[in-house]
Amino acid sequence: MKAILKELTRDMSFTNDLKQDISTFLIQNQCSETAQHCMDVGREARRLAQLFQVDPDEAELAGWLHDISVVIPNNERIVAAKKLDIDVLPEEESFPMIIHQKLSKVMAQDIFKITNQGILDAVSCHTTLKANSTTLDQVLFVADKIAWDQPGKPPYIQQIHKSLEISLAHGAFSYINYLWERKETLRVVHPWLREAYEELNERLR
Repeated sequence: MKAILKELTRDMSFTNDLKQDISTFLIQNQCSETAQHCMDVGREARRLAQLFQVDPDEAELAGWLHDISVVIPNNERIVAAKKLDIDVLPEEESFPMIIHQKLSKVMAQDIFKITNQGILDAVSCHTTLKANSTTLDQVLFVADKIAWDQPGKPPYIQQIHKSLEISLAHGAFSYINYLWERKETLRVVHPWLREAYEELNERLR
């Protein structure tokens, strides 16, 4: 394990209960609200997985893991990503918050010993999605948007629920389209988001 991750886990006693260990890891690193959010997303991901023929255990675990990198402060994320040999895109360099999805993937692998590539891939694109996304990718992406971590109700929530009545891909696209219609107000348009928009827009039209 790289030194940067060892530092984050130095007070951890792992129990082999992943739900407990992930929650403890976040709480010990002063991220108790994120611990609750991750549990909420795990619960929502399990619900969606059961609706759309995805392994519910994999979906729930991806939900628990998706934001574990929040323990790394925003202004340290690019340095951390480079130390962890993560490819950093120019958009991520200019808006470091968005690289947390890639950081969470590596941390899931190195700290929590996750080897399931489907789970790791879903964690790595849970904020932006990507082109040719899997159903597990889409389940986590949508679950994170439904169980959001801000006060009040998400402004797009009715559209997501309506679109999910058609298909999971329509649900995922409804949120991407919501962002796309407001892309001039976004700090950056991540290339994975752009590619997901173009691919789903073409496929679902």
